[in-house]
Amino acid sequence: MTSPFPRLISADDHVLEPATLWTDRLPSRYRGIGPHVRREKVAFDPKVSLSLHAEASADGVWADVWHFESKREPLMLVGAAVGYGHDEVELRPTTFDEVRPGCYIPAARLADMDMAGVEASLCFPNMAPTRFCGQGFLEAQDRELGLLCVRAYNDYMIDEWCADSGGRLVPLCIIPLWDPELAAQEVRRTASRGNRAVCFSEAPARLGLPSIHSGAWEPFFQACEETGTVLMIHVGSSSHVPMPSDDAPMGESNILVTLNSVTAMVDWLFSGIFVRYPNLKICLAECQIGWVPYILQRADEIWEIHGNWAGTRARVPELPSTYFRSNVFVTFFSDVVGLRNLDAIGADNVLVETDYPHSDSTWPCSQPHLQKQVELAGITDPEIIEKIARGNARKLFQLD
Repeated sequence: MTSPFPRLISADDHVLEPATLWTDRLPSRYRGIGPHVRREKVAFDPKVSLSLHAEASADGVWADVWHFESKREPLMLVGAAVGYGHDEVELRPTTFDEVRPGCYIPAARLADMDMAGVEASLCFPNMAPTRFCGQGFLEAQDRELGLLCVRAYNDYMIDEWCADSGGRLVPLCIIPLWDPELAAQEVRRTASRGNRAVCFSEAPARLGLPSIHSGAWEPFFQACEETGTVLMIHVGSSSHVPMPSDDAPMGESNILVTLNSVTAMVDWLFSGIFVRYPNLKICLAECQIGWVPYILQRADEIWEIHGNWAGTRARVPELPSTYFRSNVFVTFFSDVVGLRNLDAIGADNVLVETDYPHSDSTWPCSQPHLQKQVELAGITDPEIIEKIARGNARKLFQLD
């Protein structure tokens, strides 16, 4: 790698929640039903589920299984795949002993970041038990327990995962999705402790929650704008992946899940939320960027041509692309097509990610991988490269 190519700030990585996260923090009365790990043999059929269920079986494979109330969710290799070759990754349960320590130990993560040329990292929750926006606790039968689990995760994120990293591990918290008022309180509580980003769903209505158009989320949006807290919207955070048919190969989902981010961006651009909260920022994570120019073009056309009858101009007085430029950010890890169309997207709206430790991750070659993509896209301006690699992330997340 030629020098000086900037180190990266990854806007989308994941932390594999350590086995004792909740048992160390929940009141004693909840430790037996709150999230905890048991190592046991499980029978697992990937045709039934990607990660959310596994039955105990004496003839099964050993796995570390998250138990939460009545749910059983095994640790999955695809969610902690770094260190394995592409042909070694399988859709199977695994144990903490089989995954790289950087998945769940902060000091080891920092060492892995050094190896990949990563300066700082913002980490979403992992596949189980939290899931990408905390929807695992939305499903809790006991709402008090669910709220305690949310707060315990956020305290862990701030006090343990990020605390001794010198600012290199950037906090990203979750909210109690079932109550916008409680969500607003948690935004303010964590913001007072230095947090500047929270997870949110790409499609709350798919989780059985009010849509972003309903007005129910106003206290939450207001709290985020007041505290400068960015809404991080990870692909798949609706617990839904579009698939053409039940018998289609699972690999199709890795492509089609981007459609969730397309839908989310259109929903936000036409919602009128950015009119009411002009300083609110959202960031679509793991969405890639090549699709953005067409969607912006089409959104503006719909606003201009059909705005009179389609109800769009009544909500947004300016072209939808206007709100994208000022309020929306997108991330990518491998998208030369998008980089070649960067002028149509906006160099100020794009952030890089490494997706550590998932099977799509560019680790351990994240820095040279981005440099190669930039070269293939013909981008030579050092200021633009700096923005994509880390400058936009520094500004968005208010980093020193």
